[in-house]
Amino acid sequence: MSLRPGAAVDVRVPASSANLGPGFDSIGLALGVFDDYRAIVREEPGLVVDLGEDAQGVPVDETHLVVATLLRCLDALGEERPAGLELVCRNTIRMGRGMGSSAAAIVAGAALADALRRGEASAAEPGTEIPLDLAFVGDVAAALEGHPDNSSASVFGGMTVSWVEDDVAPHAGPWPRVHTTCLTPHPDVEPVVLVPTSRLSTHTARAALPAQVPHAHAALNAARAALLTHALTSEPASLLPATRDWLHQEQRREAYAESMALVDALREQGHAAAISGAGPSVLVLATRAAAADLQAPEGGATTWQCLRPGVPSVGVVAVRATLGASLGERAAVRRVDL
Repeated sequence: MSLRPGAAVDVRVPASSANLGPGFDSIGLALGVFDDYRAIVREEPGLVVDLGEDAQGVPVDETHLVVATLLRCLDALGEERPAGLELVCRNTIRMGRGMGSSAAAIVAGAALADALRRGEASAAEPGTEIPLDLAFVGDVAAALEGHPDNSSASVFGGMTVSWVEDDVAPHAGPWPRVHTTCLTPHPDVEPVVLVPTSRLSTHTARAALPAQVPHAHAALNAARAALLTHALTSEPASLLPATRDWLHQEQRREAYAESMALVDALREQGHAAAISGAGPSVLVLATRAAAADLQAPEGGATTWQCLRPGVPSVGVVAVRATLGASLGERAAVRRVDL
């Protein structure tokens, strides 16, 4: 099916924190920081990418991660690529900080493709939410990202536990099926994210990981990951031991030395601190009372910002775009903070 010139959809996708200590490549938490995208099918051939402000170095051709994902998904869905396409980006998720910026971009691209297809098949008015095939979006995002922890949190919201099933037929494309269990964090848990000015690429961080780990360390991590799901949903008092890790943080200490020093200091003070994703941001899973006392560290070589983003209970959302309205005016998008 050909997409009609003038067809336009908006998506909003939340940031995420992954691993949360022991849940390496499997546990994620959505964060209330959002990227917004609008895709418009144009009659004029070619690609137009509006990056907005402060987006130096981001490509404006088909290598843009959202565009590349969108086009690949249209192919997988059996849709013709439009002759002309415009992408408008309004990003607030910081790149290279361990808050799932690349996963959010991939989720957005897959959601835009699915929403364009579904929007064309309906007579929805502008501003109307377009139901998404979240299983498709999650499968695509996990496959292209390489692991499902960040992407699943951005797709579904809340806390997610994900695993990849590799012995079944692909689901609507050349990627394995991902399964996700969605959990609701305890109402007294408030994530605090300490974000440094420095960046660290996921590629650099993952390159520091060893090819093998001791069996004893794997067993220790398995126990703490299981405890983490209980502590984060039912017993916040256990979050400090539940966020202890043996598999990846210490092995990457040199890559984010100041972040690890901050994690060490916070844990010594009794806070459930861990590296957020691949770093260098630090995530603290605090009770609401303790979160109010946490502040960005001062006096070191790195400048930090303290965020209290909340946990959105829904993930990526798509609506039929209202052309002429800015992305910030999309009141139809549902998002509820826990």
